[in-house]
Amino acid sequence: MGLIDKIFEAGVVGAGGAGFPTHLKYDCKTEYLIINGAECEPLLQTDKFLMRTFPEEIITALKEVAYILGVEKIFFALKEKYKREILALQRVVTETKANIEFFLMDSFYPAGDEQILVYEITGRTVPEGGIPLQVGAVVTNVGTLYNVYQALQDKVIIEKYVSVLGEVKKPRIVKVPIGTLITECIRAAGESVLEDYAVIIGGPMMGKKLTEKKEIEKAVISKTDGAVIVLPKDHYVIQRSQQEIEHIKSQAKAACIQCRSCTELCPRFLIGHHLEPHRIMRALVYSESVEIFKLAQLCCECGVCELYACPMGLSPRRVNSYLKNKIAEKYDGGRGDYSSHLMREYRKIPTERQVSRLNLAKYEHQLLEEKIDIRVMEVKIPLDQHIGVPAELVVKEGQIVKKGDLIGKAVNNALSANIHASLSGVVVSANQKEVIISKSSGGVL
Repeated sequence: MGLIDKIFEAGVVGAGGAGFPTHLKYDCKTEYLIINGAECEPLLQTDKFLMRTFPEEIITALKEVAYILGVEKIFFALKEKYKREILALQRVVTETKANIEFFLMDSFYPAGDEQILVYEITGRTVPEGGIPLQVGAVVTNVGTLYNVYQALQDKVIIEKYVSVLGEVKKPRIVKVPIGTLITECIRAAGESVLEDYAVIIGGPMMGKKLTEKKEIEKAVISKTDGAVIVLPKDHYVIQRSQQEIEHIKSQAKAACIQCRSCTELCPRFLIGHHLEPHRIMRALVYSESVEIFKLAQLCCECGVCELYACPMGLSPRRVNSYLKNKIAEKYDGGRGDYSSHLMREYRKIPTERQVSRLNLAKYEHQLLEEKIDIRVMEVKIPLDQHIGVPAELVVKEGQIVKKGDLIGKAVNNALSANIHASLSGVVVSANQKEVIISKSSGGVL
C-alpha cells in the first residue's frame, strides 16, 4: 500500500487548521514543501512539544511526503526563539543527511498562516481565494506530519496531543482519545482555579469560545483541536467574542472613524490582496456596491483587525464573517499582479505586544513540560472533524467495537475522511452527526 492510501485509511487530516483531508492535499506534484512549525497563535505549545519529543518521527514522515510530492526544495519554518526545538530537529536532519533547510522567523502574528509562510519563504503571493499549490507550494503542519508517521506504521488517528493552560492548577500537555470531553482535559490539569470560567478551544485569536456551562460540558476534542485555554468569563478576549452581530453592525455604523488601521495591519492586504476592511465597514453605512461586500470573502478571520488594530473596539472580522454567509455570489478577483505593501516588514505584529494587548501576559510563561495520558470511560466522536463532507456512519447502536475500528467511512469522490473508534467498548449512540462509545456498557472493559 502506498503512502497516499495509508494516509487515507488512517484518516489523517490537517492537524492545525480546517482539517483538510491529507490524502487529497498530497495527491499532487509541487516545487516547494513547507513545514509549518511556527505555531501561529500565542500561548499554544503543542507543536513545540511534538518537535522536541518526536523529531525522528516528524523528519521520517517529512522525507516520505517530499518524495511523493516530487519537491525541489524543503523548508522547515520555525520561530527563531524555538531554540530547543531547532536543536532537536537539526540533530535528526544531520544524522539522516536529509536535504531540509530551516527557515527561522521572527515572532509575529500570524507567522503560522500558510499564505504568510508561502510569501515569507518564496516571495510569492497566493492568489485571492486560492491555495498555496497555485504558486508551487504545499504547506503542512508538524502535527499532521506526526500523524502521517502513524499512518506509515499502519496506525489510525485516534489520539491527540493538547495544550491545557490558563486558569488551571497544573498547565500541561495531555494525550487524549479523540472524542474526549473538554472537561476531562481540564480535570487532568488539576481543575480550574475558578468556579465559573470560559474555555477557548484552539488559540485566543481564532479559537472557539465557550461561555455556557452546558456547552463546555458537551464539547469534545477533535482531530484539529490543539489547545484548551481556561479564562475568566469577563476576560477581554471572551467578552469581545460574545457580542451579537446586530450590535456589532450598529457599532460599525455609528463609531467607525475610517482611520484605516484595520486595513493597514491586515495580513492579507499586506501581501497584496485587495482586502480593505475599512471600506467594508464604510459600506455598511453608505450602502455602497455589493462588489465591496464581496471583498469580505478574502478575509481569513485572523482577528488582527478586531483584537489588535481597531482603536474603537469594533469588529471588522465579525462583519466580514457575517457578509460571507449573506453573499451567495463569489468574489472573482481576476488579479495576477500581487505586490506586497512597502511597509509590510514594519507592520508585522510582535507576539509579545499582541499578548499584552490581549491581556494574556500572565499565562505566557506557563511552560508545558509535563505530558500525561488521559484514560476515559466514554468518548463522543464527531463524524465531521474535517472540512468537506462528514464521514458516513458504518456502526449501529449496541455494536461492540475495538479501538481503531472504522466507525465513519469517507464518502467516495468527495472531500471527506475516515473516522475511527478511539476506545474499545459498546456503541451507545450512533447517528450521522456523532458516535458515542462507552467502555463500561454491557460489561465491556
